[in-house]
Amino acid sequence: MLTETRSFPPAPEFAAQANAQAHLYNEAANDRLEFWAHQARTHVTWKTPFTETLDWSNAPVARWFGDGTLNAAYNAVDRHVAAGNGDRVALHFEGEPGDTRTVTYADLQREVSRAANALASLGVTTGDRVVIYLPMIVEAVVAMLACARIGATHSVVFGGFSADALRSRIADAGAKIVITADGGFRRGKASALKPAVDEALTGDSPVEHVVVVRRTGQETAWAEGRDVWWHDITETADIEHTPVWVEAEHPLFILYTSGTTGKPKGILHTTGGYLTQAAYTHYNVFDVKPETDVYWCTADIGWITGHSYVVYGPLLNGATQVIYEGTPDSPHQGRWWEIIEKYKVSLFYTAPTAIRTCMKWGEDIPNKYDLSSLRVLGSVGESINPEAWMWYRRVIGANTAPIVDTWWQTETGAIMISPLPGVTATKPGSAQRPLPGISAEVVNDSAEAVPNGSGGYLVLTEPWPAMLRGIWGDLERYKDTYWSRFEGLYFAGDGAKKDEDGDIWLLGRVDDVMNVSGHRLSTMEIESALVSHDFVAEAAVVGAADDTTGQAVVAFVILREEHAQNAGTAEGSESIQIDLRNHVAKEIGPIAKPRTILVVPELPKTRSGKIMRRLLRDIAENRTVGDATTLADSSVMDLIASGLSSKARS
Repeated sequence: MLTETRSFPPAPEFAAQANAQAHLYNEAANDRLEFWAHQARTHVTWKTPFTETLDWSNAPVARWFGDGTLNAAYNAVDRHVAAGNGDRVALHFEGEPGDTRTVTYADLQREVSRAANALASLGVTTGDRVVIYLPMIVEAVVAMLACARIGATHSVVFGGFSADALRSRIADAGAKIVITADGGFRRGKASALKPAVDEALTGDSPVEHVVVVRRTGQETAWAEGRDVWWHDITETADIEHTPVWVEAEHPLFILYTSGTTGKPKGILHTTGGYLTQAAYTHYNVFDVKPETDVYWCTADIGWITGHSYVVYGPLLNGATQVIYEGTPDSPHQGRWWEIIEKYKVSLFYTAPTAIRTCMKWGEDIPNKYDLSSLRVLGSVGESINPEAWMWYRRVIGANTAPIVDTWWQTETGAIMISPLPGVTATKPGSAQRPLPGISAEVVNDSAEAVPNGSGGYLVLTEPWPAMLRGIWGDLERYKDTYWSRFEGLYFAGDGAKKDEDGDIWLLGRVDDVMNVSGHRLSTMEIESALVSHDFVAEAAVVGAADDTTGQAVVAFVILREEHAQNAGTAEGSESIQIDLRNHVAKEIGPIAKPRTILVVPELPKTRSGKIMRRLLRDIAENRTVGDATTLADSSVMDLIASGLSSKARS
């Protein structure tokens, strides 16, 4: 809703005490590189101080603070203990079954050191890759930090992904170790994780050991000589460990995200610049006061939000935070608000999908709980519609908590566009303006900045510290994917509009990557999964607007001739759709399961054979079909429409 003009100025009493002040914008504009050097010295402890801020001579690969050395785990844990804050709570853990655990910074230092020594005993050394496939438990955070402590590069895979998705990521990263669990708890029951790892490691694999956390106690298959229990190797390990000091550009993690070519991209982030921007943005965007605040980001560590705003950003700032294993509706729909009341959470960061879901459940549920501790609310993963923004502010924030609607990506590493609480007069539905130190613009097809009131493509015009350093093992793909559309500009893949004030409104993806509940999914990856099923001859997938998830997966499939007849009845059509949904879930993961599968006789294609997904989106969103004159056969759209009128839709 780009016509929304209402804005909410910061409360004077909040602004006076806010971490961020308006002068940050001027400081960054006057000397951007010195601004970032100051942030690096303020938020990060360096073993060897850097003397060079940015080397952009090998663009588009940046070197930030390149001659400095540091360690991510030391910055997240040890320095707080050394400063006398070892008794401060780092993590309040809530398991879905109701089990709890409180971990101080001193506790965390001991656990991370033990885990680092345990990994070293298995042969993990600096530069090795470790895949982490865990639920949202304390060991997930410890495992990431233990890898960072010894200079190993971690690659976290979301626990909802399938064995096939896990296999491809293990192989691409060349992982030496996989850290997993017997399972986790979700919606009131234990779900297994270890079987997916076992399946992923069949055949050739670089993995030497699988480390298994005992979480649920369920029966677990075991490969002698390969598998080891987490508790067996950590409980006997030394509690002292000297961190490995690495160069600022040392690879910290690889995180895989969907790409338009089907094969997931291994986004590579290095240490110094990433930590600088993660800590700086967390400190200023959430106005965190480590001595008094309790922070909660609901993201899983399998996504970039969990990396930057569960693990590294909050811990570098010495914050106290909540981590929760389960879903917002288990064992009841007030679970989140119950946790906020219990721990007196003051800073809360979640996704618009979750907010819209809670809206559907009704405001009487959050109204049962004391949410008066909340003072800053955040939104992440996709644009938040103004209606959900207003509900979030009114029902959850009591009309007083500022909302920071943040735009960023796996590739950017940290928040890029967001209001600053205490500084920005917020507008419902707008991410508003680039943070101090970030250079972003909305441009037209000729890479010219559009005037206020116009739309175009969102680009980043200058390098930033937390930017990806490439795609793992494929530098050319990195250049082609992000830097080829506009010369010298990073193209984010999102459309955007500037309102009359110059504030930015995100309009969604302009490529064929869907955003489902904040998770980026490739249309081609899902199409490939569908076509791998015996029933399917051809498939096209689009993202359609969805009130709850932002976008939903809609698939158009042409069945092989021998199966097409079965789709002629409602019963046969439903059976086929169930089979195909389950197949996609197995190949990629449940998050990629199509909401709707439409069996069609043909697909709309141009003369060059390209599927015109724009027309399919029109059908999926029940719009009048747009211009079809460039199709090789324009009658195809009539054929699809007539065919669908006789098919059952899920």
